[in-house]
Amino acid sequence: MKESEFSCRVANKDDIASITDLMMISIEINMQEFLSPEQIEANKESMGVDLTLIEDGSYFVVEASEGEPKPLVGCGGWSKRRTLFGGKHTRGRDDSFSDPQKEPARIRAMYTHPDWTRRGIGTLLLQKGEQAAREAGFKEIELGSTIPGEPLYLAQGYSEVSREKRTAANGHDNIIIKMRKSL
Repeated sequence: MKESEFSCRVANKDDIASITDLMMISIEINMQEFLSPEQIEANKESMGVDLTLIEDGSYFVVEASEGEPKPLVGCGGWSKRRTLFGGKHTRGRDDSFSDPQKEPARIRAMYTHPDWTRRGIGTLLLQKGEQAAREAGFKEIELGSTIPGEPLYLAQGYSEVSREKRTAANGHDNIIIKMRKSL
């Protein structure tokens, strides 16, 4: 990874359209190696923009250094809230705050543009989120991984806690892997 290739900053409301576009292309392309088209559609029910992360100032965007405007090539963040994954449309949300002394922080909504995979963007976003959670007093961090995301999280020291299978509206399964790491 050459840090001069990209830069990372906190996301703001002006980034929402670009984040949405990045998420869609990332889901459509990056998951193809691991999932069928029907499974990709099923996964969309548990993925998407969570405005709470942007409002909390805990969501990051990674921009390419070249181009004007600078293209968005990655996004992801962390949360002090109990919701493990998903956008505003995802069922089972709990946006109440976690107790840093008793509960984990969450890594949330990690996406990389297909042209920018394997360049350290995911690792950078994880490190930013973990550091911010540490600074907020959290001792552990959790995430809800998709099948395609699992190799990155395992490589970064996360361990599987459980797997949840949700049947999507299209009848196909969406696997969510709950993973945890000590900070």
